[in-house]
Amino acid sequence: MHATRIAVAGAAGRMGQTILRSIAGDVECTLAGAIEVPGHPRIGSDAGLVSGGDAIGVAIASDVTQALRNADALLDFTVPAVSAALALQVADAGIVHVIGTTGFNAEQESRIELAAGRSVIVKSGNMSLGANVLAALVGQAARVLRDFDVQIVEMHHRMKKDTPSGTALMLGRAAMEARHSPSPGAEDRADTGVGFASLRGGTVIGEHRVVFAGDYERLILEHVAEDRSIFARGAIAAAKWGRGQKPGLYTMLDVLGFS
Repeated sequence: MHATRIAVAGAAGRMGQTILRSIAGDVECTLAGAIEVPGHPRIGSDAGLVSGGDAIGVAIASDVTQALRNADALLDFTVPAVSAALALQVADAGIVHVIGTTGFNAEQESRIELAAGRSVIVKSGNMSLGANVLAALVGQAARVLRDFDVQIVEMHHRMKKDTPSGTALMLGRAAMEARHSPSPGAEDRADTGVGFASLRGGTVIGEHRVVFAGDYERLILEHVAEDRSIFARGAIAAAKWGRGQKPGLYTMLDVLGFS
């Protein structure tokens, strides 16, 4: 099988540049396209130079169809409205769509589910391998510690908009599904069985702590993100894995073999 050809949405953004650098350092994949919104000042610029590396001959463009034409996968850490729109375009192209975007509303989630009927979509609240192993551990702990209260505390940089974070919701869902509780939609502990606390400040990339509080004892599971490259590496792993799968909506737990 040839090297995985990857297109990147939001290529000039902070996460997009991190993905570009990770692709450049991975011998098993190559950059096939780099996408930005029409009118972005970086359109026409070499993607390699934009990410702080050497020129690679791939210019950042706004034509999604062209960027996907020679790609095996699209890596997408943009915003909910863009990701939902891209899902249908990626399905038309017949390639893998890796979505690291969070904060979707119900209508946007429905569009992604519709697209997954025709394409492979790997969508996760957190693309890092460690955070997804944490989710698996949370599920196991929740099954065993059924009488323990579950509290999820997360902190991110001051610019992050969605609360709770996508990762916190992912961890909450892991606990609730293990206990056959309702899926997290509300933040009210009385409705979901899991409590959330969100902190925003500074330049924190991501910290998530899951506290299982019982009578006279606590179990604390935690993941700390120290660099955005962990999300890029996980997304690239998802793109490689997705090439051999049937159409459907998957998560990183599927990629890691937990599902």
